[in-house]
Amino acid sequence: PAGAAAAPLPDEDCMKLNPSFVGIALSSLLAIDLWASKRLGVCAGEGSAWGSARPLMKVIEVSGHGIPWLLGTFYGLCQSDSSAAREVLLNLLFALLLDLVMVAVVKGLVKRPRPTHNKMDMFVTISVDKYSFPSGHATRAALVCRFVLRHLVLAIPLRVLVVLWALIVSISRVMLGRHNMTDVLFGLLLGYALYGVVEHCWLSPATAPALFALW
Repeated sequence: PAGAAAAPLPDEDCMKLNPSFVGIALSSLLAIDLWASKRLGVCAGEGSAWGSARPLMKVIEVSGHGIPWLLGTFYGLCQSDSSAAREVLLNLLFALLLDLVMVAVVKGLVKRPRPTHNKMDMFVTISVDKYSFPSGHATRAALVCRFVLRHLVLAIPLRVLVVLWALIVSISRVMLGRHNMTDVLFGLLLGYALYGVVEHCWLSPATAPALFALW
């Protein structure tokens, strides 16, 4: 009828017509993240702006991959004849395994696809590696960096190199087009936090005698 009042809009339509400030801010940040990540993906392919540097970036990628770190740590654990070194290496192995599990869980929950300009030619991937958030390389780089600086006695130049390695590995993820910037930033924060978990759950002959009995 002409004089009848208009029916109220459903709640979901009201939300669409009056988006919250938080929603607008998050959408804007996401758009900036995608735009900046694509602009910084200068090694995403051979035809990219820095395509000639792609082989070097892929070497850096392998240096932050989980498999070399796991195999190297396990080998060192088997070869070590020092109880102190075995304790450090066993905890590094625990840290690396914790990192793999946590990254896989978050990727499986978030399920953010990788950037559209990414070329899927990564070194040894598993099913959840089709997802982008967070960057496992960045998480591992931050975790290993904190671990090494805390538990290895290194000269200042070597400590600087460890930090630079972690930063370069993280930056290379965006340059290769593997990840968006927020994937890397969250990965660094997650790796930093995971180190705290490792320290809190530190394995020693007193807390985990069965593990140390194996070595």
